[in-house]
Amino acid sequence: MKLTFLGTGTSCGVPTIGCQCYTCTSPDIHDKRLRCSALIETGQTRILIDCGPDFRQQIMPQPFRRIDGILVTHAHYDHVGGMDDIRPFCQFGEVNVYADPLACHGMLEMLPYCFAEHRYPGVPAIRLHEIHKHEPFRIGDLDIMPFEVMHHDLPIMGYRIGRLAYITDMKTIAETEIPYIEGCDTLIVNALRLSPHHSHQTLDEAVRFAGRIAARQTWLIHSSHDIGRHAEVNSGLPGNIQLAYDGQVIEVKA
Repeated sequence: MKLTFLGTGTSCGVPTIGCQCYTCTSPDIHDKRLRCSALIETGQTRILIDCGPDFRQQIMPQPFRRIDGILVTHAHYDHVGGMDDIRPFCQFGEVNVYADPLACHGMLEMLPYCFAEHRYPGVPAIRLHEIHKHEPFRIGDLDIMPFEVMHHDLPIMGYRIGRLAYITDMKTIAETEIPYIEGCDTLIVNALRLSPHHSHQTLDEAVRFAGRIAARQTWLIHSSHDIGRHAEVNSGLPGNIQLAYDGQVIEVKA
């Protein structure tokens, strides 16, 4: 199983519009972070995790072929704002989108024209599937287990796919959810910045969480310009816990 980080940035991206800070002015391509999204592929199956407003830019360098499913973590704009741009992939048939009830409701409000009884010609053909935590489902040859994390007071979905666990926008997690993550070989989890935030983990919090899960490798995502430059941050982290970067491809045990 292969995972491509399409975007590793937070809601404003890096560089942030109008900002001339140390990180935003970095010449290093690793410090250019689009909004968070990932592409998971096997020989048979292709799954997108979140479809934010940078989706068109992110998917253009990738081979054009069917997307078998889109996993939505939650319906904040930076995670679903690119859903209209899946239209070209509808030539392969309806695109299956999986989301919990809150995210389904959010997308129905955000994209009502996609779900109208009489759809305007050319709108994306989306089949929305309501999912629930701890209720596994299958897309192609991949088994998926949704679990719950808290984005401040908003419950959102994390996903366990084989020996991969993918979490974004987490601030806290209930003890009851830990068993769904333990034993993963690869952990992907959010680390926003150095200073505290009410709805996201800091870098230190993410490192502590990664240490508890003890995956072979942890990749940090959903990072803002306030976290610092990629190379400098990674030099201060253990080798098995590192900031991911846009376009990075990793092999994951399925």
